[in-house]
Amino acid sequence: MTGPDSTALRVALWRAMHVDVDQAPHVFVDRIGLELVDPDDGWRHRPDMDPQATAGFRGSIIGRARFVEDLVAGHPADQYVILGAGLDTFAQRRPGKRQVFEIDQPATQAWKRQRLLDTGHPLPILVPVDFEAGDDWLQQLVASGFDPSKPAVVASTGVSMYLTKEATAATLAKVATLAPGSTLVMTYLLEADLIDEQDQPGRAMSFNGARSSNTPFVSFYRPTEMLAMARDAGFAEVENVSGPQLVDRYFAGRTDGFRPSTGEDILVATTG
Repeated sequence: MTGPDSTALRVALWRAMHVDVDQAPHVFVDRIGLELVDPDDGWRHRPDMDPQATAGFRGSIIGRARFVEDLVAGHPADQYVILGAGLDTFAQRRPGKRQVFEIDQPATQAWKRQRLLDTGHPLPILVPVDFEAGDDWLQQLVASGFDPSKPAVVASTGVSMYLTKEATAATLAKVATLAPGSTLVMTYLLEADLIDEQDQPGRAMSFNGARSSNTPFVSFYRPTEMLAMARDAGFAEVENVSGPQLVDRYFAGRTDGFRPSTGEDILVATTG
């Protein structure tokens, strides 16, 4: 059975590693992803798991995960949709009345379903969508029990860089048709000239790594461009949350210097 791609596996391991190698207080706690991956004993010695070399990437993953889950927890909607869910574990760590819909490729979801069953964790509502075959994810979502007449939070993290700007615009337009009060939270990569100098080598490394894995980054944005795209899609309220804002919110006062690298911002857009 084909499992998640290497990026999804890496994100799950970094989330778990944060608890192991970074000082308390921990920004985000998730070890269930590690349980699902079940890597060999030497996983911590992989080059892409080096605690120092990957600290900025790990901080970005941790910071955005905390921001998204805080937003979901404070939102009145009882429907939560995760686009490109990968090894997200919200449904397992925060069970409750909220319906959690995970949209992903069929093979990835089949693997995840089996791992959740194997480990005894509850299943979210899994919505397999074959994007390459042109499946309509919103249509599949409604067929799986999603109520488009009620508000929802839709999250898309670590996905937009792999999509053309046209594909992202189409996603924005689709989410903007959801019930009033629905919110989209989406991460995106910044243009290279907006990244701090000390983070430029890391951007180059991740760019080259994605290309060599046949999952190249294809889209980068300026905040003004992303906000304009969201407005053009029909959202009533749009906001950009920068990396430095996440640092101020979740990493201020740390004595270990652990913080996200620059280069990724977050769009928060709400329907009217």
